Amino acid sequence: MKSSPIKLKQKLSPKASAAKKKRDIEYAKSPARKAKKAENQRIGQRSDSDLHHTGSAVKRVSIKNNRGNFGNGTKNE
Repeated sequence: MKSSPIKLKQKLSPKASAAKKKRDIEYAKSPARKAKKAENQRIGQRSDSDLHHTGSAVKRVSIKNNRGNFGNGTKNE
């Protein structure tokens, strides 16, 4: 990955940073996240589309539609 000129890293104390890392890892390894990751791997990602997760289904949609909130923009989300 190329480094970005925009630094988005949070300015946390070492203690807070360690606590956040622990929380993030616990969340990433939760059963729900593991199931979602496995589902995405089964479906497979392609460079020409995104996977759009709706209530109980996953649809393959264009990148433009998925990231642009299907024509509604992202300002008011």
